[in-house]
Amino acid sequence: MIEQFDLDIQLIFAILNGRVSAAINRQLHRNFRSNGLDITPEQWTVLIYLWEKDGVTQQELCNATFRDKPSMTRLLDNMEKLHLVVRISQESDRRINLIHLTKTGRALENKIRDISSQTLKEALAGIDNKELAVIQDVLRKVFKNIKD
Repeated sequence: MIEQFDLDIQLIFAILNGRVSAAINRQLHRNFRSNGLDITPEQWTVLIYLWEKDGVTQQELCNATFRDKPSMTRLLDNMEKLHLVVRISQESDRRINLIHLTKTGRALENKIRDISSQTLKEALAGIDNKELAVIQDVLRKVFKNIKD
């Protein structure tokens, strides 16, 4: 039961309203910029997915990144302007576009992974592996309890 714990209500609300993830995203964005990259954390989540599985539908990207279709459209529009991705119509159904990495998007993988790894190290400083395992387990349970 929750009543038995001495909860830090401000911390719980910070986690629930996204302040923790927002702070990590701000740091990630700063780290990208300081390394000469004009990439947002939102674009980073799309790139991560495409590095693992290139040539997917916009809907698949929406599902993978928890974004709605209009948000994903704007995100992909901006990524196309940066020459990170390209939309290619499917031959069997011209209404469906597959999203592919460009050479530019593919070439950034190692640099962006290094920067995101460094940002994660910064965010997790002072947390040992045992604590991290507990955090992951708890957050996984919270997400499972409330996901749609």
